[in-house]
Amino acid sequence: MARYKSKNKGSTSPGFNRAVQLLLHTTAVIQFNYGVYYFYNLELPRSAFHPYAGKFKFLTFICAIIQALYYIVSLVNDFVGTNELVPRRAPAIRQFKDWLLSTLAFPVALNVGITFWTLYAIDRELVFPKVLDPVFPSWLNHVLHTNIVVFIVLEMFTSYRAYPSRAKGLTGLAIFMGSYLVWIHIIKHYSNVWVYPVLEVLQLPQRIVFFVAVLGFTFALYLLGEFINNVVWAKEVKLSQRKSN
Repeated sequence: MARYKSKNKGSTSPGFNRAVQLLLHTTAVIQFNYGVYYFYNLELPRSAFHPYAGKFKFLTFICAIIQALYYIVSLVNDFVGTNELVPRRAPAIRQFKDWLLSTLAFPVALNVGITFWTLYAIDRELVFPKVLDPVFPSWLNHVLHTNIVVFIVLEMFTSYRAYPSRAKGLTGLAIFMGSYLVWIHIIKHYSNVWVYPVLEVLQLPQRIVFFVAVLGFTFALYLLGEFINNVVWAKEVKLSQRKSN
């Protein structure tokens, strides 16, 4: 283990790395928790969105909660857990932190950010009608749809995490995404309104293709996160694999 540490001495000290992690996690905790609080209490025009299920019908809001939770866990781990690259025995909070980023925080954040801005560029009325402009501040839009991607990518490069087995990770993600798809159909059943305007303009076969594409895209984002982790932290991944064998 000592030889491993000597090989991985870089230009940055452990103290500097810890300071970067603390700054990133503290900033994220404040930003995303305030964003969740502000969005939750925001009055949306009924002409744009049906009030049934409140903000909990939006994947954007659920994703923001996931990000807020992840960075709270990360900050707690900074003080009572461990940020050791490959700990001999990771505490429960570190294990939960690693699982949460791998399985939900990274793929869902990129899903929300990329999907939102892609549809926004095609026709903003499909995801963010102009009627929201007077009540939905621009800074909140970027916190919920831009910063979630920026911060989670920074996290990938500043903190190593041990990915779960691919089967376990993808199963967890599939359960989450499948549950959300069931949830928006329940909302449609009781409110007779689709959560997202884009679903209103799609016929049933198109909606099926859309949902399959979203699921496939999200699974691909999980694999992207795993790939980034394996490339950026190649030495740590190899050491972790040797220790588990």
